[in-house]
Amino acid sequence: MIQLKTMLNCIDNSGAAVVECINVLRRKSPAKIGDRIVIVVQKQRNFGPEAVHNAGGGGGSSVSAANKVRRGDIRHAIVVRTAKKFQRKDGSVVKFDDNACVLINKAGDPLGTRVNGVVGAELRNKQWSKILSLAPMHL
Repeated sequence: MIQLKTMLNCIDNSGAAVVECINVLRRKSPAKIGDRIVIVVQKQRNFGPEAVHNAGGGGGSSVSAANKVRRGDIRHAIVVRTAKKFQRKDGSVVKFDDNACVLINKAGDPLGTRVNGVVGAELRNKQWSKILSLAPMHL
């Protein structure tokens, strides 16, 4: 159940760590797994010790080169995990520990090249197979 002002973890390597939902697309109700949302990046991810070392040196070029997004950027994302319980057609109830998303471009392709952590299997029903192929596991 993702709605306005909900904070989510970004689990791809696009450069965002924490994002905030500002709109749910094509739904009047809150977003569930597989829904497209509009987010704003709240916190950037640091990549490796050389990124931290070079950022203090004045240049900071390696941090911007690794990150595809910056703090304050408005992007589209797909919800891949929700903390709210939901029931599947087979009767099983699934609940994740956190709310998480994967950033995508306007065409629907993921911005990152790697997904860290599990994603919900409901992505298969909603034709997000590119995200499923990047994920190490789906439940």
